[in-house]
Amino acid sequence: MDQQTHLTRLQSPLGRVRGLGSAKGGTHHWWLQRVSSLALLPLTLWFVFSVASLSGAPYERVVSWIGRPFNAVLLLLIIGIGFQHTASGLQVVVEDYVRPESARQAVNLLQKGICLVLALVSALAVLRIAV
Repeated sequence: MDQQTHLTRLQSPLGRVRGLGSAKGGTHHWWLQRVSSLALLPLTLWFVFSVASLSGAPYERVVSWIGRPFNAVLLLLIIGIGFQHTASGLQVVVEDYVRPESARQAVNLLQKGICLVLALVSALAVLRIAV
């Protein structure tokens, strides 16, 4: 390889060995973040206005509101998409700021596990009321 060819390559030596280009690793993650944020926008607006309308309502009315199929499905959607979006965003933060690689992997595994457990507990609470 001559000097000119070597200077114009945009891949790192490790990227050439792995066969990955500069944008082949994070594009899917970037799109997933954008799509989930677009999905969360109407769901969050619905949730905020719904909870505001229930302000001061008795416990029984709130439970019956959660028990309606339409509301239960939307609550499950906001739980699933919201925790996925949170885990994805936290992964970016961890990858940017945590060193070394072994610590980064451990922290990412831990935060994804916590998000999964919280999402499952939240979904179970909605399902217990709705079913």
